[in-house]
Amino acid sequence: MIQSNMNKNNFKEVDFDAVVVGAGFGGLYSVHKLRNELGLNVRAYDNGSDVGGTWYWNRYPGALSDTESFLYPLSFDKELLEEGDWKHNYLTQPEILSYLNKVADRFDLRRSYQFNTKVTSTYFNEEHNYWEVTTDKGETVTAKFLVTGLGLLSATNVPNFKGIETFKGEQYHTARWPQDVDLKGKRVGIIGTGSTGVQVIIDIAPKVEHLTVFQRTPQYSVPIGLKVQSDAEKAEIKANYEEIWKQAKSSAVAFGFEESTVPAVSVSKEEQERVFEEAWNIGGGFRFMFGTFSDIATNPEANEAAANFIRKKIQEIVKDPETARKLTPTGLYAKRPLCDNGYYDTYNRDNVSLVSVKETPIVEVTPKGVRTTDSEYELDVLIFATGFDAVDGNYTKIDMRGRDGITMKEKWADGPTGYLGMMNTHFPNHFMILGPNGPFTNLPPSIETQVEWISDTVKYMVENDISTIEPKQEAEDEWITTCQTISDQTLFSKGESWIFGANIPGKKNTVMFYLGGLGNYRKALEELGFKGFIFDRVASVANVK
Repeated sequence: MIQSNMNKNNFKEVDFDAVVVGAGFGGLYSVHKLRNELGLNVRAYDNGSDVGGTWYWNRYPGALSDTESFLYPLSFDKELLEEGDWKHNYLTQPEILSYLNKVADRFDLRRSYQFNTKVTSTYFNEEHNYWEVTTDKGETVTAKFLVTGLGLLSATNVPNFKGIETFKGEQYHTARWPQDVDLKGKRVGIIGTGSTGVQVIIDIAPKVEHLTVFQRTPQYSVPIGLKVQSDAEKAEIKANYEEIWKQAKSSAVAFGFEESTVPAVSVSKEEQERVFEEAWNIGGGFRFMFGTFSDIATNPEANEAAANFIRKKIQEIVKDPETARKLTPTGLYAKRPLCDNGYYDTYNRDNVSLVSVKETPIVEVTPKGVRTTDSEYELDVLIFATGFDAVDGNYTKIDMRGRDGITMKEKWADGPTGYLGMMNTHFPNHFMILGPNGPFTNLPPSIETQVEWISDTVKYMVENDISTIEPKQEAEDEWITTCQTISDQTLFSKGESWIFGANIPGKKNTVMFYLGGLGNYRKALEELGFKGFIFDRVASVANVK
C-alpha cells in the first residue's frame, strides 16, 4: 500500500481519493486495485441494485458470451482462476453474473459501492484540482481521481418508431430485460438481428406461438460450437493458464487462439474451402474471421471468399428459398463477427417468419402490432434487440464538464476522442475504462490492461505528489490519427457497423477503436510511458517522464 498525499498540491481536502462509476469487470477491478492494493479511500456507484454491469442488465433469453469460457474471467488472481468452473465452452449470462458476484465477495468490494444510484454530473474544479460528482440522490462528493467503467455496450438504443406508445401489448428492450417474462404461447415480434437478436431468436422460437423477425440487415454468422466441457478439459486449461494468458495478451484479438499468418489469396480455392469448413465445424466468430486467414479483414478478395462460404451455408441450411434469400447478406463481411447456436436453422420452424424491413419498411407501431408497407403483424409482445449507442453513449448522457467548463458532449461533437482509450484533453485525472479508441478485442484482457495502467499511474502520482495528469493535445491527435490509419487499412471502415456508430441515426460515422490488436496496444502503453501527458498543468508543464 502507498501513503496517500491527497491533501497536498494546493487543493482542499476531498471526500474520497477516487470515485469509481460502474460495477462490471472494469469498475470492480478498479475498486480492488485502488482501495485494496493502493490503500486509497474509494467511493463507487452503480445504477443497478448489485454488481454485474452489462451482465446485470442483459438478462435476455439466451444471453451468451462469444468468448470461450476460459478467457472470460480476469487473470490477476491465480486462485480465483483455479476455482473457476463452467459447464459449456461458452458462458451464459447467469454464469458470468455469478462470477462477478464471486469477485465482489472475495475482495469485499460491495463495501465501497452505493447501488441504485446514477451519476448525473461530474465537474472538474480547477481551483482545487478535484472532481465534484453529483448523483440522482442529490448527493455531491469530491474526489481527486474519477474512474468511469460505464460499459462499452450498455447505453440502450431504442428506435423512435411512430406510434410506439400506442401498442397495447408488452414491450421489452433486451438490455433492460425484466425477470419472469413469460412468452409461452404468445405472438412475439422482434426488431433487430445483431448478436443479441440472434441469441434471443434462437432461445424463444421453440417457446412462443409465433415469432416474427423484423430484419433490418442480413447477418453473416457462423456456428459458435457450443459443447459441454469435461472436467479433464478444464483441468488441462488450468494447468496451462500462464501460457494461455501470455498468448492472449500478446495476440491481436485475445480470444485464445493463434491468429493466422497465411493470406487467403495465397492458397487455392480448395484450400480456402477446407480451412473455412474446419473453422465452421470448430465454431467461433472471431476464430472464423481471424484464425482462418490473415487477410479477411483487409483484402476484398479474401473477404469475399469468406463471405461467399457463409452465403453458401445459409442456402444449404434454410429450406425455404425466399427466406434464404432474405437472410443472405450481399455486402462485406466486415462487422464484429457473429456466432450462433442454430440461427439459420431456426427459420425452418413453422412458427417463425422473416420480414425484411429494407424491402417492406416499418411504417408504424399500432395498438395491435407492427405495420409495414405491405402488411400489419398482430403481436402480443414486441422486443427491441436494437443494440446500443456504443462507446460514448453513456458518457454523453452524463453532464461531464472538464477544464474551462467544456462538456464531454461538446468535446465529442465530431465523434468521441480518447488518448489510449483512457483519457481526454480538458479532463484531468479522469480515467475511462474502454473509452474511445481503445483496443477492439475480447474485453476482459483489455479491461485488465487498462485498469492496471490506471492503477500504476495513480500510484506514481500519489508517490510523487502530483496533482493532475492529462494528455497533451498533440498526443491525443496523434493517437486518433493512428487509430484512423489502422482502421483505413481494414475493411471494417468500409461497412456500416455499430463499431463506428453507424447504428445510431444522426451519429457521425467515426473511428472509435484501436484495431491494431491487444499485443500492440500493450506495447504502445509500455513504450509511450508518460511522454504524451502533462503533469500539474496549472503549476508547470514539468515532471513529464
